[in-house]
Amino acid sequence: MPTLPSAPIAAAGLLGGYATARFTKNRRLGGAVLAAAATVTHLQWRRTTTPRTATALTATYLTAFGASHPLAKKLGAWPSVAVVTAGAAGAAWVVSDRRRK
Repeated sequence: MPTLPSAPIAAAGLLGGYATARFTKNRRLGGAVLAAAATVTHLQWRRTTTPRTATALTATYLTAFGASHPLAKKLGAWPSVAVVTAGAAGAAWVVSDRRRK
């Protein structure tokens, strides 16, 4: 069964999670979006890479989420989310997606 590249899913999780939390004023709902994307991407990475690589990519995704908070104090909320999203999605593309056939 064909799958979507993981980088857009990771990006949608980070951007969509933040947007959901901000516009609904419900942080838990935003966290649910973030967690759903993390689960989907982790499962996909387990199928397309090694378990160690899948864990490292998932850790990168979650670290990006965590890093966006202190970075937002310096850059602002949306620019911070954009920067960490680019990093996490870029890592997903380099490590997993560009090797897809």
